[in-house]
Amino acid sequence: MAFPANEVEQALRQVTPQGYEPYEHLLGALARGHVWMLLWQGEPGSPDAQYGNMEVHGQRYAPAFTSEDQLRESRWDRGWEVHAVVEIARTLYPDRWGLWLNPHMQGGGVGVPYLDLRRIVAGLDKLMPGPVRVGEPVLDDPAFWSVLTAELLGSGVVRAAHRAYVEPALGGPRLVIGTRLADDDPATIDRMKHAMGRAAGMLRGLDLTSVSLDDPYDPVAKWMREQTRSFL
Repeated sequence: MAFPANEVEQALRQVTPQGYEPYEHLLGALARGHVWMLLWQGEPGSPDAQYGNMEVHGQRYAPAFTSEDQLRESRWDRGWEVHAVVEIARTLYPDRWGLWLNPHMQGGGVGVPYLDLRRIVAGLDKLMPGPVRVGEPVLDDPAFWSVLTAELLGSGVVRAAHRAYVEPALGGPRLVIGTRLADDDPATIDRMKHAMGRAAGMLRGLDLTSVSLDDPYDPVAKWMREQTRSFL
């Protein structure tokens, strides 16, 4: 049987442990592709259909195949459904389920954790690629902190602001500000972003980004909630 049979499988064959760029290419292919989801019980399209499940290092995954050829090669003898990865990712990640590709293959296949499924749903350019290294900012620039604090307070919508220095798996380091806003109205979010943007012009060699402090999935927000206090 032909392998690779599609763009996802072409990207999959390049993935190696600690190979962050090939893995990012795989995520991009998945965002445009489809997978063959295994049904542990029920018929395709029926309300009682239930995806297969597996656990790896304490994390939960739903197994899937990357083509009909791989499905046949696995000799799976129950039902299955074909879904766009974006669609299935939207279903899985809120309950912290990842996607495990081709578990029948030599080496056991490749797991896509729920945080990466979330990135596929939101847009790979919208959320930082993990794993991320997070720590306290080492930025001795009183003028910048003074302007940032004044801008956030002056926006009238920021109730708390925490900070972290973040090194993502790909790309340069970032100064991340975790904010808690008065509400989640789009106009409120825009006011916060405009305030951040005015202060960002004072930074050199470091990107300034923000995250909702109460985001239940974001690992940087979790670290800030547990390790830091608001600087406002």
